[in-house]
Amino acid sequence: MTTDQPALTSAVPAPRSAPAGDAGPGPGPAPRRGFLAKAFGITAVLSAAGSGLGLLRDLLLARYFGANQGTDAFLVAWTVPETAAPLLIEDAMSFLMVPAFALALVLREEHPDAPDPVRQLVRATLPWLLLALSGLALAVALGAPELVDLLAPGLADPGLAVACTRITAITVLPFGVAGYLAAALRAHHCFTAPAGIYVAYNLGILAVLLGCQSFLGVRSAALGVALGSLLMAGLLVGPFLRRLRRGATAGRARRSRKALVLMPLALLPVAAFTLTRQSQVFVERYLGSALPPGTISHLNYAAKVSQLAMTAGILICTVTFPLVARALAAGDLTAARDRVEKDLGQAAAVVLFGTAFLMACAPSVVSLLFQRGAFGPQDTAATAAVIRVYSFGLPAQALIGVIVRPYFSLRPVVRRADDPGTEDGGRRLLDWYPVAAMLLGLGVTVTVGLLATPRFGALGLAAGNAAGITAAAALLLHGLLLRGIPLRLRRVLGGHGRLAAAAAGATVLGAAAAGLAADPLLSTLLGGLTVALAFAALGTGLGAREVRGPVLAAARALNPPTVADEGKLPHGQ
Repeated sequence: MTTDQPALTSAVPAPRSAPAGDAGPGPGPAPRRGFLAKAFGITAVLSAAGSGLGLLRDLLLARYFGANQGTDAFLVAWTVPETAAPLLIEDAMSFLMVPAFALALVLREEHPDAPDPVRQLVRATLPWLLLALSGLALAVALGAPELVDLLAPGLADPGLAVACTRITAITVLPFGVAGYLAAALRAHHCFTAPAGIYVAYNLGILAVLLGCQSFLGVRSAALGVALGSLLMAGLLVGPFLRRLRRGATAGRARRSRKALVLMPLALLPVAAFTLTRQSQVFVERYLGSALPPGTISHLNYAAKVSQLAMTAGILICTVTFPLVARALAAGDLTAARDRVEKDLGQAAAVVLFGTAFLMACAPSVVSLLFQRGAFGPQDTAATAAVIRVYSFGLPAQALIGVIVRPYFSLRPVVRRADDPGTEDGGRRLLDWYPVAAMLLGLGVTVTVGLLATPRFGALGLAAGNAAGITAAAALLLHGLLLRGIPLRLRRVLGGHGRLAAAAAGATVLGAAAAGLAADPLLSTLLGGLTVALAFAALGTGLGAREVRGPVLAAARALNPPTVADEGKLPHGQ
């Protein structure tokens, strides 16, 4: 593999065919529908387990430490892993490396007797990544005082925040390794180990928190974060090495032919986008540090609960992203468009259902989860109010998560060695469109936050977050068309409109049902059941495909047709 800094000559890669006399299978067949269902099931179960353990972690933080200046200090330190996780695991690393490994796998299938492009990719990228991550972790640890002062200048206990920040700085290296290995495994259609990383992460946090909180206080949570990150990376090393060895053959041992060219500058817009997106949190921490103690904690607890719905929606495109990247690497634009449209609809259905539930049942959910120990009724009321405001931005969060994956897949961190490297300033400029969209959205967040915070406090910050992320999502949806993926926008927006109408009706009915009971558990059950039934009925009635299909399938499963009924159907259908 060689390195240079060319631009792609076209927004979309041209379709490829095997060379004359080459019996290679080309890009390979798409996985069977059963495989996708199984992969999604495994990912959903393990991700739910990780989210459940994360929720238990937050419950223990609330029980042991409540919402005060100590938890505020820890949460400022937690900004480091909160920023590193999307940059190095969930977003930037995935956006860069899943398409890169997908292209390497396409080349491996097109030229099975050539040197293995997957190994070439690993040799060219992994050593530099380890060196960069080690330097970044050291820089964060040494610059912790300045970082804390920059993030939260009004913090009541900056010394504790600095100590916790230096501990959490360790996470940068294992997070990056975990993100790289997870991207490689997902590109190979291996989802079990990557889906389990947050289980390992939260188990590490819980072990240290339970064992050391009595004498280390909130520092135990920071130490747990560091241990959990090491467990996360360790979980993926074995599966990655097995996949790498499995792809080696005698013919691929030769290194004379370079199949891929590394494009280092391609990582800059991806990293900038992820950091700009994460800046929403920076704005909240900065403005929230000037509000009464506990405000940052209320925002954090609300965000953790709210994002459970968004995370569930993003699981869909986590499984399908390698398929989109593979289709784009092979030049199959129609398959990529169809998959993206389907992902947008399915993610919207899941997130809007979760949004309706949270808006209807926020007080009972927060009371049920958090109201014990040092977390009192006032904390419950404040957190529930923030959740309801946050929820307005959840559909946009999910939309962005789906859109940016194919957007960045069109210019991965590598290209084929036989592709021309002609500069194209216009298309290179498009690489930075998501960054510009997020910057404009961030401007909306800051403006709304500054105007609303003096009067509404934490609710003003949450409103700014929702408004900013919604503006950015609208811009990014247009950007995908500019990038060359011909989404049928009227069809997509029409489907989202029907889902939003169903969610609005379900919210009203669910809130009325939740208000019938004073007990938090009963209120949550009543409200949740009402939301589920109303969303299913309204979505089906309004013709939302993502709701109507599963509802009709469930109805057929509960009432299978009799032999007499089947005889009445045309052609035996």
